[in-house]
Amino acid sequence: MILDSFKLDGKVALVTGAGQGLGQGISIALAEAGADIAGLDLAGSPATADAVNALGRRYHEIQCDLRTARVDDLNRIVADVVTDMGHLDILVNNAGIIRRTPALEFSEADWDDVLQIDLKAAFFLCQAAARVMVANGNGKIINIASMLSFQGGILVPSYTAAKSGIAGITRALANEWAKHGINVNAIAPGYMATDNTAALRADPNRSPAILDRIPAGRWGTPADLGGIAVFLASDASSYLQGAIVPVDGGWLTR
Repeated sequence: MILDSFKLDGKVALVTGAGQGLGQGISIALAEAGADIAGLDLAGSPATADAVNALGRRYHEIQCDLRTARVDDLNRIVADVVTDMGHLDILVNNAGIIRRTPALEFSEADWDDVLQIDLKAAFFLCQAAARVMVANGNGKIINIASMLSFQGGILVPSYTAAKSGIAGITRALANEWAKHGINVNAIAPGYMATDNTAALRADPNRSPAILDRIPAGRWGTPADLGGIAVFLASDASSYLQGAIVPVDGGWLTR
């Protein structure tokens, strides 16, 4: 039956930025589909743990500051997930930050922090997870891209660079790893009601301008990513490779 191909029973997913927002929503959706979750977050993720456990799924909490994490730290995190959870089948690179400053005033520190978390850590987690998945002969990697994987935006040069890079490495890794049974794809959320967009939603000029362009007429929510996350993590997407899937309420169609 087709619905069986969407089930994640017995799978283990590592989700970064799992403590709130999109990462929390994705973690809960994957758990609802049957997966156990290893949730990585800077400050821990007790609310996500409670929600996953309430579904009867296991939750392994990982605290890590990806801004200062070295490649060895990321390799160790993946190894610990395999040890503690038994295996690793799905990686969701969701953790990210954004810094808003005009390009003429943008600092080196803000550039480095965003690129470190949003792109470098994501790539090396892909690498660490894929080494496990290659040995197993299968795996699913889901990167979180952005509308700024397609567009330039304003006031966010480092975020645009990072999310454009996420789209690029998603395609590149899909090319290399498809032969190993690993699917690498990305979700590109539109304007979502999360901490990253709090300043925009509070801006009396930008917020209505953004909403006016979204055909759906509203900001997205973490729950809006649940269905596509389950699809990309499941056997239902076994022939999908290198896709950057917009979930944007129609933003890109305008």
